[in-house]
Amino acid sequence: MIVTIIAFVIVFGVLVFVHEFGHFYAAKKSGILVREFSIGMGPKLFAYHKNGTTYTWRLLPLGGYVRMAGLEDDEESLKKGSPITLLLDKQDQVIKINTSQKKMLKGGLPLVVTDWDLQKGMWIEGYENGDESQVKRFDVKRDAMITEEDGTEIQVAPLDVQYQSVSVPKRIFTNVAGPFNNFVLAIIAFGLVAMLQGGVQIPTNSNVIGTVQKNSVAAKAGLKAGDQIVAIDGHQVSNWHDLVNDLGSRGGKETTLKVKQAKKTKEIQLTPKTVKQNGQKTGQIGITEKIKNDHSIGAILVFGFTQTWNIIMLVFSAIGHMITHGFSLNDLGGPVAMYSMTAQAAHHGTITVINLMGLLSVNLGIMNLLPIPALDGGKILLNIIEGIRKKPMDPNKEVVITMIGFAFLMILMVLVTWNDIRRYFF
Repeated sequence: MIVTIIAFVIVFGVLVFVHEFGHFYAAKKSGILVREFSIGMGPKLFAYHKNGTTYTWRLLPLGGYVRMAGLEDDEESLKKGSPITLLLDKQDQVIKINTSQKKMLKGGLPLVVTDWDLQKGMWIEGYENGDESQVKRFDVKRDAMITEEDGTEIQVAPLDVQYQSVSVPKRIFTNVAGPFNNFVLAIIAFGLVAMLQGGVQIPTNSNVIGTVQKNSVAAKAGLKAGDQIVAIDGHQVSNWHDLVNDLGSRGGKETTLKVKQAKKTKEIQLTPKTVKQNGQKTGQIGITEKIKNDHSIGAILVFGFTQTWNIIMLVFSAIGHMITHGFSLNDLGGPVAMYSMTAQAAHHGTITVINLMGLLSVNLGIMNLLPIPALDGGKILLNIIEGIRKKPMDPNKEVVITMIGFAFLMILMVLVTWNDIRRYFF
């Protein structure tokens, strides 16, 4: 149980962290102010501020999030009539705004807020020391800090460093970066699986036997792994393709194999078993091709890419099947299903857990690219529409569309979670 919980926290945490780090890095490169980058959720345990971003470590070790300037209510901590404390520099400019009742600002100036503009004009005004006879205005520095009600300090966000102020291509880049990082994580995970398994298994296409199945025709005839079949009924074979074709045409027929075994050449008589494969009858004797393990970085990277691509194709095939054959909640899985899969993977060891991480990372990347409002794909779609129209969408309409998408996702999540609980626990 403990191992499963630890594995689940690690897998889920890494998936979300990598996704959010993609948005974080792209936003920084695009000139968007990232006000907070959080590892974990819930109450804040630790905070550190550097280069405009407050890095927080929170109590629940499940994922994290990125707060970009302009994508949330940047001034929700400020309310008209609320008491705050200001810290001024030597030029009487505000460098700190404390709205929290939990955290005292030493040497601060008490102020009851009447109005503010922390986006364009960069000022705040109110009644100083409770004196309501006059309203005093204070200039706010661009890099001033504001302490929120829970005690978290984040930087104020002037309009020019907000999400909506950068170009459309930069916004698309920022939104794509999260899912892109999930694909990169999948490539790394699958590559790591290959490395831990001793390299990438590559068929040699030789006429050397890799394995012999127990109680098979080959085993009863005395064939062993490492034997080299050089001829079938007098017909020379030098590769696995010719070997399979020749044996396949001899189902039920007595056949003579010329075999090199332990540096000696001998003839072995056997009769390939007739089996039905892909609707056709073919002869088989129960042997597999020799495989070699390639430990090179190139082979491991190629394996990571090909496995990721194969999973992408499978996911799109599943989505297509849902569209053409009807949608079912059983086709989807939420945190409960993920926990169940992690439990099974943890039972089989580290390699299986890493492989599951790669699989889930691909799924997370693709799901986030779906053109649903509130997901990255929905944001990208709105970015593209804005680029075509050459003007931004009405902010109010965009909020409504996003809220509808968010509500849809929340309802779907509740339904999927309840369905998962019924499937896995009842």
